[in-house]
Amino acid sequence: MAEDGKRHILVVDDDERIRKLLKRYLSSHGYRSSAVGDVAEAKRLLEGVSFDLLIVDVMMPGETGLDLTRDIRKNSDIPILMLTARAEIEERIEGLEHGASDYLTKPFEPRELLLRVRNLLRARVVDPAQEIHAVVFGEFRFETKDLLLYQNDARVTLTGAETKLLDAFARSPGRIFSRMDISEWGDAEQERSIDVRINRLRRKIEPDPRHPVYLQTLRGQGYVFRPDEIIYGQD
Repeated sequence: MAEDGKRHILVVDDDERIRKLLKRYLSSHGYRSSAVGDVAEAKRLLEGVSFDLLIVDVMMPGETGLDLTRDIRKNSDIPILMLTARAEIEERIEGLEHGASDYLTKPFEPRELLLRVRNLLRARVVDPAQEIHAVVFGEFRFETKDLLLYQNDARVTLTGAETKLLDAFARSPGRIFSRMDISEWGDAEQERSIDVRINRLRRKIEPDPRHPVYLQTLRGQGYVFRPDEIIYGQD
């Protein structure tokens, strides 16, 4: 976060018009913003400046937004909202596999971008001094105190293994868990059984389990859970 208390957002896009539009729009809604036109310049800036969120165009001359996202994910879980002029599902999947937090197709409505930015930043803020009592994602709400999952007002039945898995993710949203981390949560199991457990949980919490939005796979790193909202309690 910037010294003035404002969230600092970096826009990476080779389209000068988009850069100016986003800088002006984000600033008018209380964010501090910086903008660069290519990946090389973004990397130089990231070496010396701390940002709270990145907005990155996929297709740029030289290194692409996917290249930048893959490099960042080697040591950071900063939220990355990717912009693309193509609506193909394969491109969105590739972006999520490389570590993108969310996707928005050009041309976009600025208000929608602002909502996505707010959701990503809200999900990222985890206060270690407070206990997480619930996480909200899509139609779902998981209560960490009672270990109960609801879809709207209906209770969703989870197995013991699924409950343990979701609870661990819910208590550390935004954290990247490796396969080794997951295997240590319960019984010592083979890596294939981890895939099975993850896939079974996704069938219950994802709109499309084949293209997960909340419980994401980060290629070569592990898994990360990104809820829409984190609810804290006082006890």
